[in-house]
Amino acid sequence: MEFLASIHSITVHFPIVLLLSYVVLEIISAFSKKEIFSRAAHITLFLGVIAAFLAVFTGQQALDLASKWEKAGAIMPLKAISKHEDSANLTMWYFVAILIVRTFLVLKKKFTVNVKFMFVVLALLGAYFIYQTGKYGGKLVYKYGVGTELKKAEIKNND
Repeated sequence: MEFLASIHSITVHFPIVLLLSYVVLEIISAFSKKEIFSRAAHITLFLGVIAAFLAVFTGQQALDLASKWEKAGAIMPLKAISKHEDSANLTMWYFVAILIVRTFLVLKKKFTVNVKFMFVVLALLGAYFIYQTGKYGGKLVYKYGVGTELKKAEIKNND
């Protein structure tokens, strides 16, 4: 599973882009009378949720690997990793909930103009969650060197 851990830094960019694009499309949809923006928002949200599952899954593999390395003597910031993990899980499940409710309302033909504005607020809150998750992930890389060649060299030196 080391391969899956190694692609975490790549996979995280897909939900970031897709979910933030969803936020923008949701805003455009609320202010536009064109149904295409609402459909695009829905599809982008769906793809973003799938990408988030992949990012969280590869992140879990990276956490498992970090725990293994710590047991082998490497210094790993597991508390900081845990904050990032908690934030990522919250973000993913938050957008899953938005997707479920949005899909239900669309299918029941209750996704009205007023409801669209409520979803803009929910989407903006989700964007904040994305920001928090990225902030914690960035701290892992730029403060602690997790996932960098320097950290890999440190781990090899401890073996």
